[in-house]
Amino acid sequence: MSQKVYCLAQFLPKAGKTVELFHVLQALEPNTLREDGCIAYRVTRQIQSPFADGQSYPIVFNEIWQDMARFEAHCQRPEIVDFFQRYCLADDGLAEKWNVCVYSDMPPVSS
Repeated sequence: MSQKVYCLAQFLPKAGKTVELFHVLQALEPNTLREDGCIAYRVTRQIQSPFADGQSYPIVFNEIWQDMARFEAHCQRPEIVDFFQRYCLADDGLAEKWNVCVYSDMPPVSS
């Protein structure tokens, strides 16, 4: 039974701030990859393909964590809290909108 947690954290940069926000997010990678329970943590940007024309925010973190406890511990690290305060919540931040969701690879429990 897998306890892995898959997180997709999407970011919509403010006008003219795409490159800057991407670099800020990339700077979070090295320390996070050293965290206990981090399996994968990579910031990506949307690219064009006629075979994948869905709608998304243009910058997405793809994360895999060993379990929910380790994911939640990561979210409470000062570096991550500071990122959201400074770049998402602040009026002069770089992100217009963001959407963070977690997923499991286990089927739903039937009711």
